[in-house]
Amino acid sequence: MEEKRMIRVTVDGAEYTYPQGTPYRAIAADFQDRYPWQILLVNREGKLCELHKTLDRDCSLKMVTAQDRPGIQTYERSAVFLMLKAFYDVAGRENVERISVEYSLSSALFIRARGKFTLDQALLDRVEARMRELSQQALPIEKRSISTDDAIELFREAGLIHKAQLLSFRINSRVNVYSLDGFVDYFYGYMVPDTSYIKCFGLETFENGFVLRLPAQSNPGELGEFRPSMKVFRELYGSTLRSEALNVTNVAELNTAISQGGAMPLILAHEAMMEKKIGDIAEEIAGRKDVRFVMIAGPSSSGKTTFSHRLSTQLRACGLRPYPIATDNYFKNREDTPRDENGNYDFEGLGAMDVEQFNTDCVRLLNGETVEVPSYNFKKGRREYNGSFLKLGEGDVLVIEGIHCLNDQFTHALPKESKYKIYISCLTTLNIDDHNRIPTTDARLLRRIERDARTRGYSAQATIKMWPSVRRGEENNIFPFQDSADMVFNSALLYETSLLKPYVQPLLFGVPRDSEEYIEAKRLLKFLNYFLPIPADNIPKTSLMREFIGGGCYHV
Repeated sequence: MEEKRMIRVTVDGAEYTYPQGTPYRAIAADFQDRYPWQILLVNREGKLCELHKTLDRDCSLKMVTAQDRPGIQTYERSAVFLMLKAFYDVAGRENVERISVEYSLSSALFIRARGKFTLDQALLDRVEARMRELSQQALPIEKRSISTDDAIELFREAGLIHKAQLLSFRINSRVNVYSLDGFVDYFYGYMVPDTSYIKCFGLETFENGFVLRLPAQSNPGELGEFRPSMKVFRELYGSTLRSEALNVTNVAELNTAISQGGAMPLILAHEAMMEKKIGDIAEEIAGRKDVRFVMIAGPSSSGKTTFSHRLSTQLRACGLRPYPIATDNYFKNREDTPRDENGNYDFEGLGAMDVEQFNTDCVRLLNGETVEVPSYNFKKGRREYNGSFLKLGEGDVLVIEGIHCLNDQFTHALPKESKYKIYISCLTTLNIDDHNRIPTTDARLLRRIERDARTRGYSAQATIKMWPSVRRGEENNIFPFQDSADMVFNSALLYETSLLKPYVQPLLFGVPRDSEEYIEAKRLLKFLNYFLPIPADNIPKTSLMREFIGGGCYHV
């Protein structure tokens, strides 16, 4: 019998040897006691590998747990697979018409299910019990490659029409499918090796569906807090209904529309829907006679600037005179800016703003006084006054955009009735298929990569590297205040990923293979592969997407 070749493996700077063909799962077991959470994947020199894969070359390995982004994504994906298997077992495959994983909601996934059953807590308790039973059995989650044609036929026979339709647009001749105790499905991304890895979950009824509760990345050992923003949920759900009205709820339906020449009607219809919503907001503001300050806040790459311009146009149509004010002009002078725990300037926190000067100026404007409005010199790090004066007359409103605009501490001196607060975010409801959702953060990251490259000369690697810091700032300064908004506006457009694909794809290919950002770039490239591209020629110059690709009529 031929002796297996020994392979050198470097972990945390130390070298070890293992026989060729050793599963990564066995290697992970040797290092598990160094990690507080279970190892779910390994990172082999920039390539993520599932634990059932085997060692075939000398390499360096990093262990990936649910405290890492690829790890928590793998856990979520695997938990969805387990839930689907259990749901079909309990309800009966023949009784399930459709189960669709819609979107993330406060450490949980909102899911809708249709079929010959009563969706109540009693049913969900039985499904959850079945999930735990399957978890205790440590059943293998097996991955195999089959021809794309066979996969299409497999899913068509199983009634998963959207999945079959999605694969019909794949160029590759083969696809990977996963099976769990005879239940087969297709997933975008990696899986854990068996069901014993999936221990932390819960099912609860919610609105007209249910939620699959999951752990948070910060503490994978227990369920994350479930405190959803109901205003955001209602906007997401309303957007889902509007997508259904356009017959585009997933990538397969979008690709079908594009391939059959329906891209232009879809673009015009969705842009018209968005313009109507902006017009409705303007009418509501105009109907509130005491409103003098329109406050707009939202996370990065939500399209706040273009939205504020379009809203101003609609406010003019309602007989009001809008004036823009950028809260950036009220930054404290650089030397007065507080620092974070690492000693760096904290430009995201409320402490970076001259809150008192902003309130003083706004109160004076409210009282009919003339105010000299500052501008901030970012090169010098100082606020300057250059003779720009403002006075509010009858019908004048200030349109104010900034990270803290929903936080009442920022506008503490202004009467509540004088403010109309808008939370804007890119809340995508388009999913890859019924079982593979698209995180809203992905849509915003793609927007940001293109805009940063076009307007700031940043590489995709630089944007990806700073993204976690951007997200932390949003978690601290924006998301806690979203329910205080008078209105939630969804800036996501159904066609935008197809539009961004030709712009962002080359930028992602430029991320070096040996960089830490390569894994995320590769994941986004795989994601973009699902979409047929559309050209920018027919995108209206007023479109919110022009903020990111250029060519718009607004100065943004």
